[in-house]
Amino acid sequence: MPKILQNLNYFRLERIMDFLLNIVIKFMVTKMDINWFPGHMAKALREVKESLKKVDMVIEICDARVPLSSRNPEIDKILGTKPRILVLNKSDLAEETITKEWIKIFESEGVKSIAIEGINKATMKRLKDACLNLCSEKIERAKSKGRLIRPIRAMVVGIPNTGKSTIINTMSGRKIAATSDRPGVTRSSQWVRTDEHLELMDMPGVLWPNLGKRENQICLAATGAISDSVIDVIEVAYEAMLLLKKYYPERLAERYKIETDSGNEFEVFEEAAKRRGCLLSGGRVDTERFAVLFLDEIRGGKLGRMTLERPWYKVHGAE
Repeated sequence: MPKILQNLNYFRLERIMDFLLNIVIKFMVTKMDINWFPGHMAKALREVKESLKKVDMVIEICDARVPLSSRNPEIDKILGTKPRILVLNKSDLAEETITKEWIKIFESEGVKSIAIEGINKATMKRLKDACLNLCSEKIERAKSKGRLIRPIRAMVVGIPNTGKSTIINTMSGRKIAATSDRPGVTRSSQWVRTDEHLELMDMPGVLWPNLGKRENQICLAATGAISDSVIDVIEVAYEAMLLLKKYYPERLAERYKIETDSGNEFEVFEEAAKRRGCLLSGGRVDTERFAVLFLDEIRGGKLGRMTLERPWYKVHGAE
């Protein structure tokens, strides 16, 4: 067989293999549950329960971009009626008007809520003031009995990578808690004193054994709450793109120079990869490289401020 025909047959075989692989990916997508609950998280949940009596209140941190998915229902059960402030962190990455709507909903349920940026000292002052105000009755009772006023003790809880350590460092004015853009960095609790009025108990980020509906899982994985080592990045990136297509089609079209209304959604994903130069030899699409790039851009706010969960989720029971 002439060499040119051999090369042509090899090229055709590569294209067929790529085609079959893409079909497999399409059929696999949405069928594999995403879960991440290593041993240290189970231990941390027990520690939250055991340590609750040591604190006056709780600061619960969630991600303003996914304010439902990023709230741990197991922690919610443990906290019960303990005084609490819900902090919607990373509000600079979320849509401001939608964040305000979420705050109204949470507060209508009796949960004091506040939106902050973890590295912004002005918003940290608002959080400190909110903590002291929440415990004002306890402070006044101690004053009326002539007791020495000790700092308010607050436990800081939340799922991984919501910015708990960054908030603690900003509030204390020094780098005490380890920070990273990877989830699961904090593995044990520690006390941090911010000033003479407030002490914080930093707890590890904790998920729960069953992460709920598929869209909740994708929201958590796409925003970096789940370690990339336990997810299929192509699967998560593809489904995250479908979510963005639902809410922000014009941003996808503008950033990746694609037609988002194409009938074949996976081909749209591949076209975006091509536009960003994610190619292998022979012009094949490097979907894994693009998936990593795409998730990094979502997490870093490169596509603009976005909120992936809307208040009607809560109103209509779609959570």
